[in-house]
Amino acid sequence: MTRQIVLDTETTGLDPNQGHRLIEVGCVEVINRRLTGRHFHQYVNPQREIDAGAIEVHGITNAMLADKPLFGHIADELLEFIRGAELIIHNAAFDLGFLNAEFGLLNRGIERVESFCGVIDTLMLARQRHPGQKNNLDALCGRYGVDNSQRDLHGALLDAEILADVYLAMTGGQTALALAGAETESAGQGPGDVSIRRLSIDRAALAVIRANAEELGAHEQRLLDIDKASGGKTLWQR
Repeated sequence: MTRQIVLDTETTGLDPNQGHRLIEVGCVEVINRRLTGRHFHQYVNPQREIDAGAIEVHGITNAMLADKPLFGHIADELLEFIRGAELIIHNAAFDLGFLNAEFGLLNRGIERVESFCGVIDTLMLARQRHPGQKNNLDALCGRYGVDNSQRDLHGALLDAEILADVYLAMTGGQTALALAGAETESAGQGPGDVSIRRLSIDRAALAVIRANAEELGAHEQRLLDIDKASGGKTLWQR
């Protein structure tokens, strides 16, 4: 059984080394490349002000978090949910940096998340597959046909759900080219292979219509005209 957790966070700012804190964490569970419906989601009181620029991105304010638990109160439940799984994160260094910083502030000797979870960074994966293109989550949704119409603002759980769909589409695990009345042929045997259904319809051989002598002559004359207009520089005349 392959257990994966697609994870996303929202924060008060960009850098935990400057005292910024985690304010939301969202996780969805994938087992054997299928969404199970299990998830973990929690808002967190960061005990500090949220940067204005961050609020523009996720829309979460300090007033919204005033009655939410501290990270220490949700840490054990989060650890239980992710421990031993393979984490799928878009720009993993960012989210892991905040998670490790939060666990470190608890002074409980909790190891770095990478020590008890595998990590797949979908941003790095996308850059390898689509070099030179935009590879943020919205761009990937457009590229792989994933519905992100509800994503007016960033949100950890919603983004994790969207990223799960993107990851499965990007790695081919739940892609099927299905046509009615077709027999299924496997394109491979690996867990990320695509199942393709091919039409079982008998097609008559296509008729081949060949050019007649008049048409061949007109074609040859056209080639000569082009060569003359180019000053004898056409490659086919060489």
